[in-house]
Amino acid sequence: MKVYNSGFKFQGLWYKLFYYFMMATVFCSIPVISFAFHPLITDDTGTQGKGKFQLEINGEYGHDKEDGVTKNTTQTVTTLTYGWLDNMDIAIGMPYQYIRTKDSEGITRHDGMSDLSIDLKWRFHERDGFSLALKPGITLPTGDYERGLGAGRMTYGVFFIVTQELKPFIIHANLGYRRNENKIDERRDIWHASLAGELEIIKGLKAVANIGVERNPDKASNTHPAFVIGGLVYSVTDNFDIDIGIKGGLNKPETDITTMAGITLRF
Repeated sequence: MKVYNSGFKFQGLWYKLFYYFMMATVFCSIPVISFAFHPLITDDTGTQGKGKFQLEINGEYGHDKEDGVTKNTTQTVTTLTYGWLDNMDIAIGMPYQYIRTKDSEGITRHDGMSDLSIDLKWRFHERDGFSLALKPGITLPTGDYERGLGAGRMTYGVFFIVTQELKPFIIHANLGYRRNENKIDERRDIWHASLAGELEIIKGLKAVANIGVERNPDKASNTHPAFVIGGLVYSVTDNFDIDIGIKGGLNKPETDITTMAGITLRF
């Protein structure tokens, strides 16, 4: 799990760097990609702590069938997070996808790197178990959009994150916006809303749940993909977690079923 620390003061060089970053966010629309506490999609306000690292390696297998077309997607994402300050993280995500589509004309396969992401999380308020964070970020067009592996352009956005500790529960909520610049004729303005919870069953073992919805990038549909997730997270040590989860689609635009697993190492 992540660390919830306070005591955030900007002075000298740190203040200038933060000022320039926030100005760039406002005027240049620096984006956000949300990397959450796997298998959750909803992010939390926790950060690593100054000078600390976190490495996440997560895998997903999705199965979807609609109108005679079966699509299986395998994705792995490696995310490296660095604690720049006690309540500020920088994260780089490197995804790899394998997509297999079967329809009446046969089977097609595509695999390769998807769009690389860079995001920053700043927890700006914390009191009595209640905390708030902002997370701007970008994706870079490193995936081949012609094979369905990327957007073809840089995207950007920002997430607003809320975490509330209500022992024995921890609740997280996200509201987000993404400017989906692309070359594949998708909607460009995408909003996201989601809610998640954690409950420690026994020492070191947590049950997690997540529900959310996001605007459909497909211009031909006004039904927005909605999902639900259930999973378990086991802390082998204080610095090593393993997790499993199942994600189900609540409507047609969302992938029917996705199995999820991952490991997290902090150092």
